[in-house]
Amino acid sequence: MAETNNPLAQPPGSGPEVSRETLTIAGLKVDIYGLFELPPAASKVSCLWLHHPRLRVKEDMAAIASQILSAYHQQGSSSRGLIAVAFDQRNHGSRLVDDLANEAWRDGNKTHAQDMFGTITGAVTDTIHLLDVLEGYLFGAGEGPGARSDDGKRHIDHNLVLGVSLGGHSAWQLLFAEPRVTAGIMVIGCPDYMYLLGDRARLSKLKTFTAQDNGASFFGSTDFPVALINACKKYDPKGILFGTGSISSPPVSAADQERLRPLLDTRIARKRFQVLSGGADKLVPYRASESFLNFFKESAATWYKDGGYYVEDNVYPGVGHAFNTAMRNDAVRFVLDSVALVDSDKEVTPSKI
Repeated sequence: MAETNNPLAQPPGSGPEVSRETLTIAGLKVDIYGLFELPPAASKVSCLWLHHPRLRVKEDMAAIASQILSAYHQQGSSSRGLIAVAFDQRNHGSRLVDDLANEAWRDGNKTHAQDMFGTITGAVTDTIHLLDVLEGYLFGAGEGPGARSDDGKRHIDHNLVLGVSLGGHSAWQLLFAEPRVTAGIMVIGCPDYMYLLGDRARLSKLKTFTAQDNGASFFGSTDFPVALINACKKYDPKGILFGTGSISSPPVSAADQERLRPLLDTRIARKRFQVLSGGADKLVPYRASESFLNFFKESAATWYKDGGYYVEDNVYPGVGHAFNTAMRNDAVRFVLDSVALVDSDKEVTPSKI
């Protein structure tokens, strides 16, 4: 792959390691971080799902898992536990079946758009399935590897997601798909797959992308088939809300408000979103998300304020396709704040715009 940068390259001094237990759960190898540090009497557990980037593996999420969990442990909570969970994305790591299918158009993969989208939606499906069964594997009827020693019951009652790059795309989709996941950190990810791949097709100088129609004919071509367009409308945040149409520019019209309100009610009401973007990112440029985020932030602050969702949109000047120290520190803060809110009566903080 031409893009060799690893956005998860670990800076020094990110905190001590925490326990990692690898279990086979529903046919997948799953890394569980922090299981053995759960407070002995804690009956309630928050779970942070970790989605890794393209061309990486689940083990690459170890450093951020340790940093977040170590910060949480330093707070000394005895009533609520926090664990983190990572698994290999489809066609990655232990699940690799075809190297070429993970590559881009420039690297000879003619079905790049379909392959990457399949990995993204696959991560969402896998996470939802694991959500259904994880607690039983970990805690069972008081006999799992994370069970309480006093025979008390444990329950995962709160779920968050942190995804980087490819994992940032799937984190966006997971928040729109799964009611049990109520907070998410999207690191150098994008909520608008059609824009992202259309822009990538332009930069890759694909024959199916022509400047004469500003790339309109690209959508529905062999490089972005109609079936993929329909999948975007079903699974991708921008596609769910706007289909192939334009994103509503603030202020949102009364007609759009009436159409969008039930979608937002069922998909993202009361949830928390943190978006971390590199200002100099060329692989997933901020411009691919900007129109959607402008709509998203304006709606949270005005006409859909009663929906109670929180949006934090942080752009880091001069940062490329990376998850750097400042981003990691902001992610840690967001996770700790989100977990703290679960057991409090506080209202959702107004969105940071």
